[in-house]
Amino acid sequence: MPTKQHKRSLQEVVGPGTYTVWVDMLRRLVPEGRTHRLSVVVAGMLQYAYLIAAENQGDDIEEDSVAQALLDSSEAGDPEEVAEYLYDVFDRLFKDAKVKHKRTSARGEDYSIAESALEEYVSWFDMPWE
Repeated sequence: MPTKQHKRSLQEVVGPGTYTVWVDMLRRLVPEGRTHRLSVVVAGMLQYAYLIAAENQGDDIEEDSVAQALLDSSEAGDPEEVAEYLYDVFDRLFKDAKVKHKRTSARGEDYSIAESALEEYVSWFDMPWE
């Protein structure tokens, strides 16, 4: 997946207090957590960060900032397209938590909490039963 700047962090948008809690949550939950549950938690973090970015949209937002990436990602309908905007931010979040988002199944198949979270983020408002 493409990465832009390894220094970009959701902390820019949500603030150090919230970001510290998120990092601690991931540090404690990821090692024994199930991907399908963790991905929803991380997608929720992204949704929250998007709402903060949208509320502050009138402020001068730099073009390559995390806030702008979140705003741009809301217009994308494909997880791979959203990854172009946000994968480096996911990577940073997990590195800050000192846990890995990349995993290997018992059958030897590679998968990622980040990729699953991007799918959840993109489909956040989908209600297939309607």
